[in-house]
Amino acid sequence: MNITLSLAPLVSLVAGILILAVPRLLNFIVAIYLIVIGLIGIFGGNLRL
Repeated sequence: MNITLSLAPLVSLVAGILILAVPRLLNFIVAIYLIVIGLIGIFGGNLRL
C-alpha cells in the first residue's frame, strides 16, 4: 500500500494545530503558510530540498 502526502495539506494541518496551541503566533504562521503555498504554486510542488 502506497501512501502519498501532498505538501499543502500537511502544511495547513501543522499551521492549524500551531494556531490552536499558541494563538499569539497567528501572524507569523499565516505569513509562513502563504510563503510556502506561493512557492508550491510557483514550482508546481516539485521542490527538491
